[in-house]
Amino acid sequence: MRVKLGSTALIESGRLRGKRIGLVSNPASVDHHLHHIVDLLLGDRDVDVRALFGPQHGFRSDVQDNMIETPHSEFEVARKRVPLYSLYSDTREPTAEMLGDVDTLVVDLQDIGTRIYTYMYTMANCMRAARKHGIKVIVCDRPNPIAGIEVEGITLEPGNESFVGQYPIPTRHGMTIGELATFFNQHFSIGADLEVIPVEGWRRTMHWDETGLPWVMPSPNIPTLESALAFPGTVHIEGTTASEGRGTTRPFELVGAPWVRADNFAAALNARHFPGVFFRPVVFEPTFQKHARVACAGCQIHITDRLAFKPVLTGVAVIEQLRAADPASFGWKKPPYEYEDDKEPIDVIAGSASFRAAIDAGEKAEDIAARWAPTVAAFRKLQRPFLLYE
Repeated sequence: MRVKLGSTALIESGRLRGKRIGLVSNPASVDHHLHHIVDLLLGDRDVDVRALFGPQHGFRSDVQDNMIETPHSEFEVARKRVPLYSLYSDTREPTAEMLGDVDTLVVDLQDIGTRIYTYMYTMANCMRAARKHGIKVIVCDRPNPIAGIEVEGITLEPGNESFVGQYPIPTRHGMTIGELATFFNQHFSIGADLEVIPVEGWRRTMHWDETGLPWVMPSPNIPTLESALAFPGTVHIEGTTASEGRGTTRPFELVGAPWVRADNFAAALNARHFPGVFFRPVVFEPTFQKHARVACAGCQIHITDRLAFKPVLTGVAVIEQLRAADPASFGWKKPPYEYEDDKEPIDVIAGSASFRAAIDAGEKAEDIAARWAPTVAAFRKLQRPFLLYE
């Protein structure tokens, strides 16, 4: 075991014994033996699990499509029934009733290093609720699967806050979920009674496949480490009328649209020599979501050097090229998006309306990326006191 998870250290410590526990988790909340934290805690007679909570896609990650709410239900194991609450439903913050029988809220969720990924905000909402109701929060830290060195992308600007972006941080933030918990709690003044259980043996340079930990999909549309690496860039395609590959076996790696010619598209991107990536021409047919059952031409993003690869720069270039392929066919997705009925989805994802304006003006990805350099540098200084790992 090269890396020991925060959840493993917490369970081994025995500090949950005698506590009334609420647990926030999903299928990726497993240890190095693939044992799920729910089974480990419910199997301990000295630990009293009173409530379970699931994030977007559900406690079981059985809802594959995004923006589909999941219902409240019950979880049964070893003849014990525990209420199971959805935090992606009529509420995204635990209510007083949900927390009424809980004195300690444990969060064990796998983030993927991107501002747009909602699990960090489910955690933040839980921290706010815990503060309101006098409940302790324990966050079990997990590695950032795309490493904790690089920071890249637009820093979210005021007025663009949403459930996929509550705080002004860059697209690729370079932090673990435990580091984010302390950052949110102190710098953004949530003020919860918070304890973070750190990971042991993880270094910021490590990607997931260097940890010795098994890969379990953090959510249904992040099937591989490669899709997690591409996600900070290609998630922006969700805000367009092109396909980000949802409904295929390689979401966020396969991108395209019906108006694109694959060979020309890939060749144009490869001619720009973006670092650490090769664009292979493909045609694919999504089974659901945008352009379901319609042939989409585009490319598969092959990461050839993940240390050099710039996912946000790459994703911006792909959108730029999708528009250039046929400006009349290219368009921006219309609201609603992630509980926002009025804001443009691309503005919510990018964290700024300036990104949409730059693409519409025909600007190059390299020029767009140059403008986010000062805010990235400022964020690096801001995050430094909250980094737990060398």
